[in-house]
Amino acid sequence: MTEFDDDEAVQRGGPKAFIDQRAQPTRVGLVVPDVRGQLSQHSIEARKAEFEGLAEAIRLDVIFSEVVKVREIKPATFIGGGHTESLAARVKADKIELLLIDATLTAIQQRNVETETGAKVLDRTGLILEIFGERAATREGVLQVELAHQNYQKGRLVRSWTHLERQRGSGGSGFMGGPGETQIESDRRQIMDRIVLLEERLEKVKKTRAQQRQQRGGTPIVALVGYTNAGKSSLFNALTGAGVFAKDLLFATLDTTVRKLQLPHGREIILSDTVGFVADLPTDLVAAFRATLEEVLDADVILHARDIANPDHIAQAHDVLKVLADLGVSADTTPIIEVWNKIDLVGPDAVLGVVPAGKVAGVVQASALTGQGLDELKLAIEQALAEKSRTYHVHVPHTAGADIGWLHAHSEIISREEPTEQGSGFVVRVDPRHRAAFLERFNGRFEAS
Repeated sequence: MTEFDDDEAVQRGGPKAFIDQRAQPTRVGLVVPDVRGQLSQHSIEARKAEFEGLAEAIRLDVIFSEVVKVREIKPATFIGGGHTESLAARVKADKIELLLIDATLTAIQQRNVETETGAKVLDRTGLILEIFGERAATREGVLQVELAHQNYQKGRLVRSWTHLERQRGSGGSGFMGGPGETQIESDRRQIMDRIVLLEERLEKVKKTRAQQRQQRGGTPIVALVGYTNAGKSSLFNALTGAGVFAKDLLFATLDTTVRKLQLPHGREIILSDTVGFVADLPTDLVAAFRATLEEVLDADVILHARDIANPDHIAQAHDVLKVLADLGVSADTTPIIEVWNKIDLVGPDAVLGVVPAGKVAGVVQASALTGQGLDELKLAIEQALAEKSRTYHVHVPHTAGADIGWLHAHSEIISREEPTEQGSGFVVRVDPRHRAAFLERFNGRFEAS
């Protein structure tokens, strides 16, 4: 294959089909800069643990992981000359092929550290792109990941090592020998042309998703969000009985999955599982995955899954709210229910003093593993939907059959009265998004309950 073909990639199993699984894992060193004066809600220990988790999410052999104290960010190398020299010695002694640095590096900083150490270098964004490149399994996911990757490469003088490069035909199976490892980007126009093409294809995906949402009629959408590895997919599986891939890995889920779920009193909803968020999620990734995240934007209720057993869950929760805010979603626009997941892993005293990360419609302690709290969660969803909706008593004459069809498609019919000569009476619950259309269509034929 000389050029990356989306459909063929999917037929062959997505990006994973291009990875040589027989090759030995790449020897990697992790560097977590601790910059003086740089405030973070996450402790340096939590940051280091998460960065190690990101490295373990793909097939890498982590030889060392260390925190580096940085007094001030250096324009040439970010971490400074002394640290770079120490890394160069460590790279040579441990035969390190790749250095992962938990920071956002400029192209010049990346190139200089590579030159000084003799190892390939990826920053935090590059590593996350690498994980996404390996995880994407559908045509839409592949398109979104490549768009993010192309935007990342656009402003860089050197290529990064990514699976997507191999998808474009490099044929390499590691860091050393791929055609983009050290060569300067020779055709910027080609990247821009590819970006335009990808954006056009994703716009079609967006329109298709919008059509699918219209076909769902008045069925409410409930979106599961949360920090990566908070247990969203496990909750999704436990609630719906679906078989979505769920594993103790960062970014185990990339491709949105939707399933119907019946609530305790019979109301049907569509539950949507989404990509996990993470601290400092690259802007290019958020932009590229906006088509997928439309499910969150259109949700009637949001379930915010928190891994209550993670010592860093408070900072993680605030990171999730920040990404939601960047998307234009807040508790003022959409009810948010916090799901304190993995409650089975902690004692009852562990949640004493824990408070929601922001304004919420409710808090439910739950365990996707044991099923604890899931019935309570369904009731909380039902209550949140009911509080958003208004109930009306509406009269429909026999001659207006289309109106009955509209009610079935765009409202929840709570009860139906015995037909009379004049027509039929209904008690319906109407969501805010359909209220204006309801009021216009049934003007003079309803009473608010």
